[in-house]
Amino acid sequence: MKKLKSLSVIAICTAGLVSFNANASIEAALANICNIVQSDDKSELRKKMKDVRANYSLKLADYYDGISCNGNSLIRTALLSDAVEAGTLLVKKMPKSRLNQPDSDGVALTDWIASNGLESSPIAGVVQERM
Repeated sequence: MKKLKSLSVIAICTAGLVSFNANASIEAALANICNIVQSDDKSELRKKMKDVRANYSLKLADYYDGISCNGNSLIRTALLSDAVEAGTLLVKKMPKSRLNQPDSDGVALTDWIASNGLESSPIAGVVQERM
């Protein structure tokens, strides 16, 4: 009985370490995604998203909320950086239903665009088309 209990504890600890390592690996894979968006490198962003999907079976919507670039989401960062190519890719890869939902601060993307005077941005136009 004692041996079975010890094996159970070891199995639980091992499972926890595997889960921790997977999360750390995903974080490492996404580490420079903010810089990629800010520099408007569509090719590198597409490569990064493809790599994360292939290695971790995650789509953009799965990890989008977990990424913050100086307190902004990836699409907001693209808008502020005038990163049209990267921002357009992000908007097109994001499910329409997610674009309508408020971000972590409770403000929807379209409302945030209006409040920051970014309606004339080409990215804002793509957002409106997808709504």
